[in-house]
Amino acid sequence: MSTTTAASGAAVEKPRGRVASLLLDDHRYVFLGTSAIALVGLILANQPHPVSSFLALSYAAESVLYYVLVAWVVVSAVALVNKLVRWRDYAVTSPFASPVARRVERIASYVICAVVCVFFADRCAVGFLDLVAYATTSTSNPDDFWVSSIYMLYNMRGVYLSGIVTTIVLAVFGTIIAFFLALLLVFLRIQAIDRSDNDFVRFVKVVGSGFARVYSTVVRGTPMMVQSLIIYFGGIGLLQGTGMTVAQTREVWSPFTAALVTISLNSTAYMMEVLRSGIGAVDFGQTEAARSLGLSQWQAMSKVVFPQGVKNSIPALSNELIINLKDSSVLSAISVVDLMFATTTIAGAYYRQMQIYVVAMATYLVLTLVASKLLDMLSHRLDAGDLGPVLGTSDALPAAKEH
Repeated sequence: MSTTTAASGAAVEKPRGRVASLLLDDHRYVFLGTSAIALVGLILANQPHPVSSFLALSYAAESVLYYVLVAWVVVSAVALVNKLVRWRDYAVTSPFASPVARRVERIASYVICAVVCVFFADRCAVGFLDLVAYATTSTSNPDDFWVSSIYMLYNMRGVYLSGIVTTIVLAVFGTIIAFFLALLLVFLRIQAIDRSDNDFVRFVKVVGSGFARVYSTVVRGTPMMVQSLIIYFGGIGLLQGTGMTVAQTREVWSPFTAALVTISLNSTAYMMEVLRSGIGAVDFGQTEAARSLGLSQWQAMSKVVFPQGVKNSIPALSNELIINLKDSSVLSAISVVDLMFATTTIAGAYYRQMQIYVVAMATYLVLTLVASKLLDMLSHRLDAGDLGPVLGTSDALPAAKEH
């Protein structure tokens, strides 16, 4: 365990994280874990050498690395059997459990991991580079599944990268726009008539709250693909009704613009319900305390309730970005060149569907994992808790508690 010095001068232990503890501390599972890693290394060592293998240049060096792994597996087996035989007093009587032995075992485990990394680099990394070199220099689409995937991606890389960028831009900016629209709508949604309100203010509150309710019901109750088609073709119809030509309409109302509007309006409805739930979790006594101090309903909401409600909602709001990364795939229905549109374009060009769709699935997975990690770091930095499960836009969000 690492230590830090407190203000009084005394040394205070600072706990390590899980990964740091696993790597730097002596622990009883070093044989069990590292032997499994060594077995993976032995499997890799028995694979054929790739064309550019660097271990193939020295049979002696590769043999030494191989038998180091074999020796560790044997020692691990002996240690595990010893532990089963002496399980009652293993920590006291076993030679593998002494402090010096445990330190040596931990250092040896680093060596084993390094050897496995060497075999991984030679068999997997170098082999993958050989596949890439072969696929990128091939004059026709190869029959091998992975080589064919690399061949198609390389030759259509411009379209594919453009689709990835469009998907990220739509998800990020659509989520940001939706957040501010949701703040406005949730404020309208939770409005309550105050005794000091005149007739006009009462009318505005009733109409605003009703509009927010209807908007949430309609948007969350219809598929985003249908919404995108209505918004795109409805916009074209409105612009052409003003006398604009088809070319002029395309310049003003492109598929990308319609897609951004669609994803923003769709996310607004879900974010509004998330914010309403977060605001509903704020103790109502804080609103009463703010009003008792002379704050108006607007001031109490904007200065006391809303900041706490937004903080409560950060995990679920962050999830909306991940949802938009995935669900933006339906926007290819209006010909926006996102990741899904680029994938279907490549599949149609080469008549190879399975390869490119597997690659697209992996790309979506990487995008969502990276976004999830970044948002989780942001959530912890803001002390807002974990993100929790990621729901699709078709999943019902919990209704907020009515004030």
